Amino acid sequence: MNKKLWLTYGMLAFATSTWGSAFIAGKYAVQSFEPATVAFFRFLGAVILLVPLMFVMEKNRQKPNLKDYGLFAVLGLTGIALYNIFFFLASKHAPVIKSSLFIASNPVLIVLLSALFLKETITRNNIIGLAIALSGAIFIITDGHLLSLFKLGFEPIDFVLMGAVVSWALYSVVGKVVLKKFSSVESTTYAVAFGTLFLLPFALAETSWQDVQQATGTTWFAIIHMSVLVTVVSFVMYYNGIKEVGAAKASIFINVMPVSAVIMATLFLGESFTAAHAIGAALVLSGVYIGTNPRLFKKKQAGKLVKNEIA
Repeated sequence: MNKKLWLTYGMLAFATSTWGSAFIAGKYAVQSFEPATVAFFRFLGAVILLVPLMFVMEKNRQKPNLKDYGLFAVLGLTGIALYNIFFFLASKHAPVIKSSLFIASNPVLIVLLSALFLKETITRNNIIGLAIALSGAIFIITDGHLLSLFKLGFEPIDFVLMGAVVSWALYSVVGKVVLKKFSSVESTTYAVAFGTLFLLPFALAETSWQDVQQATGTTWFAIIHMSVLVTVVSFVMYYNGIKEVGAAKASIFINVMPVSAVIMATLFLGESFTAAHAIGAALVLSGVYIGTNPRLFKKKQAGKLVKNEIA
């Protein structure tokens, strides 16, 4: 495996593990603001950073046409505005196990859409790795009590959760199309800018100037963290990963998110790290390794062929 590919996988792992910290930062931020307002301030801060970054890093950038702006608007609507609205609504009204399980199923839909619309080649390694990583995520989410999944009945909030999953899958797949023409920095900047505009009406409706003035320093620190690290740095890295290895393979790394969330919750919120979490983390990392290593089973198959020929 070449150094560039290792760097890409490293950035994908860092990006998705950083997203786990958003759960922690979000807990502090919603103490002062409603969820949509938290999302608005998060992405507003990201836009303020991304625009000058784009001008510095992309001096020979192409001017978007009307169709490009339409695609950027779709990215902003799906991955920025709708995903965050659906996610925060689900966080407020749905059990944590159910919410986490739906989010963990994201890679499955991304793989299917990538095969259908982007004609990406889905290998056996991708499927095996995805299945193992997903099982690890489920193990972490349920804390090893897998039978608890059967106790979750259907509820109207499930449509909201499905909306979150579909929104992120569309964001990843449409992003691959945009990345054929624009860099990861450009794509992220335009997507976040449109998403911020879509979130503005919700923020204005639920937040007053008094709320802004009364927000604590911890709240603003959490929002700044989500703007800089969780959005600017991680989104650019994730989009770069999609550009380099495809949406299907990049999506396998999403399973790293619950692992990092559990570790950070242990460190910062005093939650316990159980044996089930350790087993789940091992499964996730094994699944990611298998799903991103195309030669893993080929070597074994080649060895079997040689033995057969000798026999």
